[in-house]
Amino acid sequence: MLVLLAEWLTNNFYTGFNVFQYLTLRGILGTLTALLISLIVGPTMIERLSHYQIGQHIREDGPKSHLSKAGTPTMGGALILVAIAVATLLWADLRNHYVWIVLLTTLAFGAIGWADDYKKLILRNSKGLSARAKYSLQSGAGLIAALLLYFTAQAPIETQLIVPFFKNVALNLGWFFIPLTYFVIVGASNAVNLTDGLDGLAIVPTVMVAGALAVFCYASGNRIFAGYLDIPYVVGVGEVLVICGAMVGAGLGFLWFNAYPAQVFMGDVGALALGAALGVIAVAVRQELVLFVMGGVFVIETVSVILQVGSFKLTGRRIFRMAPLHHHFELKGWPEPRVIVRFWIITIILVLIGLSTLKIR
Repeated sequence: MLVLLAEWLTNNFYTGFNVFQYLTLRGILGTLTALLISLIVGPTMIERLSHYQIGQHIREDGPKSHLSKAGTPTMGGALILVAIAVATLLWADLRNHYVWIVLLTTLAFGAIGWADDYKKLILRNSKGLSARAKYSLQSGAGLIAALLLYFTAQAPIETQLIVPFFKNVALNLGWFFIPLTYFVIVGASNAVNLTDGLDGLAIVPTVMVAGALAVFCYASGNRIFAGYLDIPYVVGVGEVLVICGAMVGAGLGFLWFNAYPAQVFMGDVGALALGAALGVIAVAVRQELVLFVMGGVFVIETVSVILQVGSFKLTGRRIFRMAPLHHHFELKGWPEPRVIVRFWIITIILVLIGLSTLKIR
């Protein structure tokens, strides 16, 4: 929105306003805007959630240390989405189709999470949305995003699968691009949701991965950098940097209140949306496999649940003391802050490995 205003002011009054055309500046401003919105609105939102008694329900079979968290305000992910949306609308070039695909996909998954949280926390339906309804809605939103990315592609590279660490290795996907994109978006959404079980556990890896994807967006959207690094040049994808910056700012602002011991929880409204955002951005910059590496913590948490359920159904035995994996370590006696920080450290390492694919080929 402000990009258009800056253009008009540049053309009619003062050329100095042209500085707002620089993507890096708008990315920084988007980050700061989302951060300020989160920090300013956060206390009021927490107060209102507490007033209406929209608090977290704790599983009785979970770690006993979590019983003290019962009643902590949740659905705080709505704060993240508001901050991301406002910052994006202010600082991104709204003529860019990637901006709208990423933003609308994020908000669509946020709406699904909100409906689930609403049924569980406000209507007091402990199951929330049925598994079938929830997955159907996610599938619909993910499929629409996949179709939009496929039919708006302007070059063959935009629908090819790039293999990291190998120079000039790209697989032509054809129509298979659509189911792969669907899987990445829906899978990432649910993976972040499963990880969101401890104070700050999901939001910090999300911020780290979003920050790394911002680097990929900038490099892939710049013909010179893309050519130098020998990565796909995707016209217009650099603008998604603003959304990545907004995710970083909103996430850090939310962490201010979500850090141990948490004053507010994200809820499905935040976790489903942020995971979907990471998925659709990774597809846009053609780095699905790199997302798999950088989001390794999300992957491990998801795999632990799949293995646990599969093992119990097939053999009647559990592999872990409890799934997702972070609960397993808690039941082994690790204090919650130790689990959280160690998962953060693992994410830092994985994100650095992901960023190394820009140069190591």
